[in-house]
Amino acid sequence: MTDLRGLVVRWQRGWGVARRVPLAEDVGGGLRVHCRQNGREVEYFASDEADLERLAKLVLQEEAVTWLTVVAADPSRAAATLEAAGLVLLKRAEQLMTVDLRAQPRREPPAPYRVEIRVEDGVITAEVVDESGAVGASGAMGLAGTDAIADKIGTVPEHRRRGLGSVIMSALAGAAITEGAETGILIASEEGQRLYATLGWRPMGEVMIAAPPGTVYPT
Repeated sequence: MTDLRGLVVRWQRGWGVARRVPLAEDVGGGLRVHCRQNGREVEYFASDEADLERLAKLVLQEEAVTWLTVVAADPSRAAATLEAAGLVLLKRAEQLMTVDLRAQPRREPPAPYRVEIRVEDGVITAEVVDESGAVGASGAMGLAGTDAIADKIGTVPEHRRRGLGSVIMSALAGAAITEGAETGILIASEEGQRLYATLGWRPMGEVMIAAPPGTVYPT
């Protein structure tokens, strides 16, 4: 059985590196970070579904805009608990996914594209650029021990349907392995899940984001 508690902590640690946010505070059954990210100032990450009600109370006590992110083995039960505790669900279509980086297929960039990679302060950044230097796709990985957490993977609209998403993931995985990483972890959007599944990534739990009433999810 997968240790979702440990996986959430590992994901958050590498995500924090990728986003360059302060270290998370352990609040018992979860983590709290003053992240200052799009749509929220503070974010809690539940590492134990048994503590959702208590974590929801902490979220409701925050003065700043605050989210509670939950990776649920039992999504329906978790959603009911969050709503009963006074939070509203902002999103629940994402998945926490993992892969053995050494088993992920390798993809070379199609002509006329090339890959550019940078590694700085534990963050791998990759870009696929064309002959003019225009970026077609990009992404990052935050390194934490032997884990590499993929973040902000995206393809520019006019460069889509050319396999560049797979190229970015391949480049990031190769660089992460060189840096000593073994396991890839990410939170995938609905659209991203299809790409990652073709590359061998496996879903481990549904991700839901809850917040106090009146909070708006950014578009």
